[in-house]
Amino acid sequence: MENIYEVARFFLSKESMTHKKLQKLCYYAQAWYLANYGVVLFPNRFEAWVHGPVSPDLYSRYRGWGWEQIPKDLQPIYFDDERNRNFLEQVYDTYGDYDADNLERITHTELPWQKARQGCSVGAYSRNPISLNDMKNYYGERIGKKW
Repeated sequence: MENIYEVARFFLSKESMTHKKLQKLCYYAQAWYLANYGVVLFPNRFEAWVHGPVSPDLYSRYRGWGWEQIPKDLQPIYFDDERNRNFLEQVYDTYGDYDADNLERITHTELPWQKARQGCSVGAYSRNPISLNDMKNYYGERIGKKW
């Protein structure tokens, strides 16, 4: 099992990006890992915030950047399992060309975030957790896995 900070550093090794984009890339890494392997990539949770899925732990680490670009990270990154690096490369290849606003729009069309936001008005504050089970099932259906 990895930690969300190393996963974030992996994405930041690819490019400088906003906190919002970093959050969405980490969310998709967790969601697709669950869908493919049935277990979490890292133990941190995501909540259904107004701008899409957010990990409060990751938010605390990078909130000082606000809407500014977080610089590219040039330090080496080590993973417990090299399979995870290859997996994260696939996530980045799929979502890396999108900007933060496009990634937000995409997550807003997907069931795990929508379900966690049920009962919340459009701009309402929410700390509702996004269900790992919903993530695993929703993204798993997209690759033909039934859990």
